[in-house]
Parts: sequence; structure tokens; C-alpha cells
Amino acid sequence: MGMKLIRFVWRMVLALLWLFSAVLVVALIFPCVSLSWRRRLARLWSRALLRLCGVVVSVQGQAKDVGPVLWVANHVSWLDIFVLNSVRSAVFIAKSDIRGWPVIGWLVAASGTIFIERGHRHAIRAVGRQMQARFERGDVVGLFPEGKTSSGLQVEHFYSSLFDVALRTGVDVQPVAFRFFQDDQRSDAVSFVGEQTLLHNMWCLLSTTGIAIDLVFFDVLPNEQCRALGRNGTAELAHRKIQQAVQIC
Repeated sequence: MGMKLIRFVWRMVLALLWLFSAVLVVALIFPCVSLSWRRRLARLWSRALLRLCGVVVSVQGQAKDVGPVLWVANHVSWLDIFVLNSVRSAVFIAKSDIRGWPVIGWLVAASGTIFIERGHRHAIRAVGRQMQARFERGDVVGLFPEGKTSSGLQVEHFYSSLFDVALRTGVDVQPVAFRFFQDDQRSDAVSFVGEQTLLHNMWCLLSTTGIAIDLVFFDVLPNEQCRALGRNGTAELAHRKIQQAVQIC
């Protein structure tokens, strides 16, 4: 227990200092640099954060690295955003309550996160307009269509409504799978599920060792194929591919 506590405190201090550096960068540097530089800084910052947290990321497949794309992924942890950002800077669709998290909420809002107000009648329409604007400037939009986190050992049902924006705007879809490991064994040790608080999840992550994540990029689904399948068919195909990857031990 003593070693775990020391490791947690040390990593937490480093992570908080790095988080503070992000606040300074977003507040002072982002307004003065181009969009391409913002994307580059976000990518480098995310890679460093993962190292500070003791997380090793292995990328399989080829991420689409030019032009707009909808990345569709299973959702396991708050780490998912930074893992994807470490490959290519993206904007994400997130629950509106994240906006209220201390510091992190402001940071993700300032970085362009699209918040969805669940239960509001016009929420999907408003999110769709923001997604289209991001696509028009060449961004990656990250979507977690399960609508919640899971243990990472299975994939929940995909909601397909937001796939429609990519189909209508001529944007390709790329399925992406997360596989979490601890000490080379599949694990849900750091999944952010149930009634767990963010602090508790941080303890689970920062106090332990051997956390690794496989990030699997599948072939891009061309827009023409997605339009032919429709939003439900596209969601089902993406779900099937991701499910198969998640089930591989």
C-alpha cells in the first residue's frame, strides 16, 4: 500500500502540473497560433500526459491523417480522448456534465469539445450543426456511440443518430477499437464505469503499473459505402468490427 500511495501522489502532482501547463497554453498560446499548430500542440501534450500516467499505447492499423473523418470508437475511460489525440488531434462529442468538472471541464470546452445535452429535444440537431462545422474545416470528430463507458471487455449497443451527419456531409467513417491491458493481460482495472468517481478512477490508474492500451484503426469506410448502408447499417458494421477486435485476447 505504501508504494502505491507514493506512486499515486508523485504521478498526481506531475499530472496536475501538466494540466496547469495546458491551461496556460490554451489561454495564452492558442489564440496566437494557427489551427495546425493547435493540433500539433494538442497531440504532443496528450502523448506526454499518457507517459506521466504510466500508460503505454500501441497503435495498430493506419489512422486517416488528412481531411475530415468521423472516428467511431468503443468507450472505456477518460483516457480515450487523450489516446486518440496522441495520434491525431480531434474534437469529441461529450456529455454536458463534463463541462462542470473542475479545470478539466474548462479545458475540454476551450479545446473545441462538442457537448450534448441529453434529454433535450433539439440536442441532436444542435450537435449535428457543430459536427458539420468541424468537418468543413477538416477536423476529425470523435464519437463514442455507446453513449457511456463500458468495462472494455465488450461493446454496448451503438446509437446511430449522429452517424447521419457524416453521411450527409460526404465524410468517411473510420472504426477504432480500444483494448486495455494490465501486465499483458486484458483488464478492466482502469475502466471508468458505474458509480465510480473521477478521483477513484485516478487512484486506480496512477497507483498501479503495467497499464497498456492497444488502439486499433480499421480501414476507412468510404462515404459512398456508408450512404448505401444508411446510418443504421454503418453503425452495425462499425460495431461488428470493433466487437471482434475487443474480443481478441
